[in-house]
Amino acid sequence: MKTLLQITARDVPHSEALESHIRQKTEKLETFYPNIMGCRVVVEVPHKHKHQGRMFNVRLDITVPGKELVVNREADEDVYVALRDAFDAAKRQLEDYGRRQRGDIKAHAPIIRGKVVRLIAEEGYGFIETPDGEELYFHRDNLAENNFDKLEEGSEVKFLEDIGSEGFQAKRVSTGKHHTSEGEAE
Repeated sequence: MKTLLQITARDVPHSEALESHIRQKTEKLETFYPNIMGCRVVVEVPHKHKHQGRMFNVRLDITVPGKELVVNREADEDVYVALRDAFDAAKRQLEDYGRRQRGDIKAHAPIIRGKVVRLIAEEGYGFIETPDGEELYFHRDNLAENNFDKLEEGSEVKFLEDIGSEGFQAKRVSTGKHHTSEGEAE
């Protein structure tokens, strides 16, 4: 590991296992962006009287050429989950920073057209059939115009396909008139 690493634990007992875990996570960051100059990791238990259990906050300050990237993840009851989430966010920031430095353009997901095939209105979700016959889940919060109550089975929609916790799903779902490339309404 060539990165200068500083680990601070506030109101957390010192643990070789925890320190080793943080070192491994930091080394792995270097595979996503090899020019990390320094990394400061702070693990703490904030003093909050509202919570019954101990909650761990993790903050990462990562120094790279020309910038400092900061990840501040709010509390989790499991210190290893809090660390995982913080390092995952750092990985994304480092990848984005590396792409910008190289001048790479981030590819955007293509807009897909489909139709609503099932609605479970009382629970606020439904399914969209894609052009290739797959059904993708969507939630009312994923509608761009916030018009879930106006949707019907058979409604034509446009959306982005994204990976969620349960697999692929539709995001940024929009309704209304869809235009062809010649500018005519469909």
